[in-house]
Amino acid sequence: MTPQERIYSDFQNSGLTIGHHPMSFYRDDLRKAGVLDSAEAKRKPDGAVIRVAGCLITRQRPGTAKGFVFLSLEDETGIVNIVINPDLFDRQKIACVAAPYVQVKGVVQNTWNVISIKAGDVQSLALGSETIRSHDFH
Repeated sequence: MTPQERIYSDFQNSGLTIGHHPMSFYRDDLRKAGVLDSAEAKRKPDGAVIRVAGCLITRQRPGTAKGFVFLSLEDETGIVNIVINPDLFDRQKIACVAAPYVQVKGVVQNTWNVISIKAGDVQSLALGSETIRSHDFH
């Protein structure tokens, strides 16, 4: 098996892998396209406009959040939190709800050393077939 096939098999059979993170296979191309990993994103200053990409591991839409949606993206370096306003969610619903991998362009928000990205754009990424099951609101 190739490394990607092994990861796909791991996720299909057990929901996890002890191998490489799926995003690690695409990092070089993402980096060339200006996409940061989560560790790099967390080092950017408040207000910086950046792009990140990862596996969607959590989708939340709390009833008390006035329609805002919160996503957790995981890559080989960690997790970054994404905040999606209701209008963007309506425009990019398929990517927010169904895509296993997404790329997000947004603004870094650093509030009391809690880092999140306020999304301005969310796009589905067509990467490999290896996917991590997400914990979703739907």
